[in-house]
Amino acid sequence: MQIIYEDNHILVVNKEPGEIVQGDKTGDTPLSEKLKLYLKEKYNKPGNVFCGVVHRIDRPVGGLVIFAKTSKALERLNKMLRDGEIHKTYWAIVEGKPEKEEEVLNNFLVSDGRINKTFISDEKNPEAKKSTLKYKTLAVGDHYSLLEVNLLTGRKHQIRAQLSNIGHPIKGDLKYGARRSNPDGSISLLARNISFTHPVSKLPIELEAPLPPLFQKFLPED
Repeated sequence: MQIIYEDNHILVVNKEPGEIVQGDKTGDTPLSEKLKLYLKEKYNKPGNVFCGVVHRIDRPVGGLVIFAKTSKALERLNKMLRDGEIHKTYWAIVEGKPEKEEEVLNNFLVSDGRINKTFISDEKNPEAKKSTLKYKTLAVGDHYSLLEVNLLTGRKHQIRAQLSNIGHPIKGDLKYGARRSNPDGSISLLARNISFTHPVSKLPIELEAPLPPLFQKFLPED
């Protein structure tokens, strides 16, 4: 667990692939509980410690996640998230090379909670939700490409499902059609940047996750 930013109201953590943000049926200790322990020890807090989850990213995904240290910050950040005022940019290593260097993808998605998977659907399906993302190709290798992805809606497994649908599943993402898994069980999707207005101070906040080695290989050498 790596803390990227902290003040009196919020925490931003660089989540490692494999960590969970909130508790689930696995019983593994989530980041929210690890942060409560961190706050309790660092500030010598007696009793229960508050740490609110603002948003989540999938277990096999790494990158930036916001937590609230006060109920006031959580309430305001939740509203900002609903209103689209928290901007998240992802980097994805995908199989192959997209035909278009950049494109806006529009699909209708349906999630099946029983198997924890999201499917492309028809807009006539009453359960389908319109889902939009924009990608831009940053670099191309022999077998994989590095994309920058901006989410214009926030649906479950949206990036994974939409990129798979155009024939470019994320590296390591067996659930959505990747040819092979990553050795550590991760998928090559990173919550790279996050920007928003601080819920209390109203100052602009813009943060960036450190790049894992696999992503660094796509960057030009100095």
